[in-house]
Amino acid sequence: MSEALLEVRDLTVEFVTRRGTLRALDRVSFDIRRGEVLGVVGESGAGKSVTGSAVIGLIDPPGRIAGGEVRLAGERVDNLAPEALRRVRGKRIGMIFQDPLTSLNPLFRVGDQLVETIRTHTTLSATAARKRALDLLAEVGISAPDKRIDSYPHQFSGGMRQRVVIALALCAEPELIIADEPTTALDVSVQAQIITVLKRLCRDHGTAVMLVTHDMGVIAETADRVAVMYAGRIIEIGAVADVVKNPLHPYAKGLMGAIPTLTGHEGRLSQIPGSMPRLSAIPPGCPFNPRCPAAFAPCPSVRPDLTAYDRHPVACHLYDPAYAPREQAA
Repeated sequence: MSEALLEVRDLTVEFVTRRGTLRALDRVSFDIRRGEVLGVVGESGAGKSVTGSAVIGLIDPPGRIAGGEVRLAGERVDNLAPEALRRVRGKRIGMIFQDPLTSLNPLFRVGDQLVETIRTHTTLSATAARKRALDLLAEVGISAPDKRIDSYPHQFSGGMRQRVVIALALCAEPELIIADEPTTALDVSVQAQIITVLKRLCRDHGTAVMLVTHDMGVIAETADRVAVMYAGRIIEIGAVADVVKNPLHPYAKGLMGAIPTLTGHEGRLSQIPGSMPRLSAIPPGCPFNPRCPAAFAPCPSVRPDLTAYDRHPVACHLYDPAYAPREQAA
């Protein structure tokens, strides 16, 4: 793979409320290369969707980007003026939302919406834009696109609507696609089809994909690398085979241990006690320490930084030789 297309460094997002400032993202850093799928996983409230929204510039007041930077192909985009950011968002970064009905106007035919988006970001004529729209519908797996292009969103099934949204995100041939829970609420067979479409995009177009999901099965099938988030921080990131099969962080171990397998399972699946802390009550030190079965002396008071270990970076004192020998973490 080539150099990083998306570079996120120390990204911090805050929400100003009457009760004080709440930090939703706390110095999040990661890269995505061209043609790569980076999966972002974690429980609800971990900061996955906020990360995607911050990258694409969709944090609305009272939210704000309070620190860090986002670079696309070396160009900083987090500090652009609204109009310049809108052009980047449509042309160079595409977005696939969890609910396709939030992306599609129910009053307009899908073809009209595709053509309008294509003409906004390209110099194609109306005739050429319609042909491009037909090609996109065929590419995402909609049969008889010449007949379905003049249908309204309500005339499509949930899976078909999600395909239309993917086609909409591809209209301007973006370099990066942020997919926020694109397979949630879809049948397993439809999920597999959507995954196939995303993987083909990466292979055929060199598109980078940030895939936000809580479904580890989707991550294992789709992603090249995976970032595990907890309480607004990335606590482990690495190749999907390493993180899924040999997780390091106790939270990541809990997530992977809760996945049932077809080969059977001895006894009960593992369970992570407790729940994700509220933004107003994130514990000091390691935010996972109240739920962690391996917590020890430094965890409640010292925040672990994301640092390289033998296989991949992890934010855990178990792997910090200053606090614990490496044999202890094995």
